[in-house]
Amino acid sequence: MTDTQIFEPEGRAIPFVDEGDGPVKLVLVQEQGLAADVLGVAAHYLAEEAGFHVLRIGHRGGEATLDERVADVVAVIDHVGIEDTWVGGHGFGGTIARALVAAHTDRANGLLLLGVEDVDMPVAPAIPVLIVQGTEDTDTPAANAEALQSTIPDRSSIKTIAGDHLFPMHHPIETGVIIEEYLDWD
Repeated sequence: MTDTQIFEPEGRAIPFVDEGDGPVKLVLVQEQGLAADVLGVAAHYLAEEAGFHVLRIGHRGGEATLDERVADVVAVIDHVGIEDTWVGGHGFGGTIARALVAAHTDRANGLLLLGVEDVDMPVAPAIPVLIVQGTEDTDTPAANAEALQSTIPDRSSIKTIAGDHLFPMHHPIETGVIIEEYLDWD
């Protein structure tokens, strides 16, 4: 596995892991309050086995607004030098991804949500959305995914995995394969 690095723009310590160098680029924002490795195995699979360039971004310590968290993710993306990418996240990380894609549509190829938080936030126009949903997830229940999909049925897909909110950790290869098959259309 690749080691976690820290990027410190303006004194903010933002952890990230950058691995792989493939043509398909994916930024993943982890769930807040969970261990940093929740997305680690799935991301490593996508980088090493699927040939993706995966940038996994954590959270700075302390309080921050949603806009500040979006700015953190953009700062790391710029630091690494990624121009356009699929942007995704797990739980609250997905909410950050949604806000980032809405604010920077020109830099996003699509949106990946690993569980959908119940937030009143439209999805940026013309952006494809892949939702991966745990069947037993009570933190981000399937009803949230279905409600979001109903607002953009022509450009969204829901794929399910057996498991609770930690499905990316409990079923990392299955999670990775779903993402790989959807994003690697080349």
